[in-house]
Amino acid sequence: MTTTTSRVLDRVLLGGRLEVSVIGLGCMGMAEFYGDSDEEESVRTIHGALDRGMDFLDTADMYGAGLSEEIVGRALAGGHRDRATLATKCGLIRTPDGVRVDASPRHIHEAVDASLKRLGTDHIDLYYLHRVDPDVPVEESVGAMAELVEAGKVRYLGLSEAGTAAIRAAHAVHPITAVQTEYSLASRNPERSVLPTVRELGIGFVAYSPFSRGLLSGEISGTELAADDMRRGLPRFSEDNLGFNQALVTRIGELAAQLGCSPAQFALGWLVAQGVVPIPGAQRRTHMSENASAGAVTLTPELLGRVDEIAPVGAFAGERFPDHLLALVQED
Repeated sequence: MTTTTSRVLDRVLLGGRLEVSVIGLGCMGMAEFYGDSDEEESVRTIHGALDRGMDFLDTADMYGAGLSEEIVGRALAGGHRDRATLATKCGLIRTPDGVRVDASPRHIHEAVDASLKRLGTDHIDLYYLHRVDPDVPVEESVGAMAELVEAGKVRYLGLSEAGTAAIRAAHAVHPITAVQTEYSLASRNPERSVLPTVRELGIGFVAYSPFSRGLLSGEISGTELAADDMRRGLPRFSEDNLGFNQALVTRIGELAAQLGCSPAQFALGWLVAQGVVPIPGAQRRTHMSENASAGAVTLTPELLGRVDEIAPVGAFAGERFPDHLLALVQED
């Protein structure tokens, strides 16, 4: 397995302007969604990631209702802030019934100050609009975010789960450095229109959930998920779909074995080969280290062709979100 090297990760430019590690660290799960969190281990994981050159840290104000940002802030205190490229998001608000979108200029200005306080910093390197608000023109939302750049609170702007029309409209108001969307071997819909659009416009692409919430790791059976694990409510993990999807993962794992790497590392190597920046989540140093080692994984053209045969667009069964969450994303 390709898990022992301490090789420092290569670096790439997002949107031709923001330098980040070729593989980042997703910090959502440090706060919630995947069972109990361990804040001390999360801080150690972030420090370990920085030591490995995995310095592109991704969080959001709604993860754990701010807890994820607080954990990242703790990890960056004491002189570590300058070692990190820090990304967070605004525009989703937690409610007793779930989440709602608010991308109004007023909320954006309030949200950034709250995030800066939780993160313990005076600036955010990459600030995403978490979701496009159907009730607010994206031009207005991005216009407010551009004011944050002028004020020095934010360096670069991004969009999350935005469709092509919104991307073009936003980019016309202020340069968009990155678009973040779920993208993996199991979720290849961005290839239809979003990826071609960002490549045309010179915008970087950040892939979240690169393991399809652990499915591509080959370690999920469904029975071991905690009672509060969000995956229990996802169609891809339902009793009707999980067996079919696991069979695809097994075939992908056979390709990984040919490279001497884990299925998770193979999934990350495939994304890097697509020219995007994956941000796998990790709550523990062992998982972070395995992910960082995927920077040494190189897929041959033959293996890339085999992937397309096994897992083309739409191959996996079940949507990535239940209907009420799918309604918040734009895929075309």
